[in-house]
Amino acid sequence: VQLQASGGGLVQPGGALRLSCAATGFTSDYYSIAWFRQAPGKEREGVSYIHDRTKFYADSVKGRFTISRDNANNTVCLQMNSVIPGDTAVYYCGARRGLRLIVSAWRQQDLYDYWGQGTLVTVSS
Repeated sequence: VQLQASGGGLVQPGGALRLSCAATGFTSDYYSIAWFRQAPGKEREGVSYIHDRTKFYADSVKGRFTISRDNANNTVCLQMNSVIPGDTAVYYCGARRGLRLIVSAWRQQDLYDYWGQGTLVTVSS
């Protein structure tokens, strides 16, 4: 089982970026997939989560980020719009087997079984 995160880069404030998490070794529609991020000097935090039709977002990204699943390519994407400097971080995707998580639990990193290697997003003018 492997997760490959990609799509990071340098983007100006107000711009957009699309991250992808490609899953191999399992079918992503039977797993929960979540995006986390870790900014310099800060702890890793949950950004967004998807399991079937259930989606959760951190308050800091609601209305700006959209998570989606591409079953044909076994990929989960994170569309980041209206980015701000505070979105600068290494973004990781994690996968979890089993039932969907509830809204109070999806941010718990120890509930995820697999992790991708991370992709760096830098928001700067």
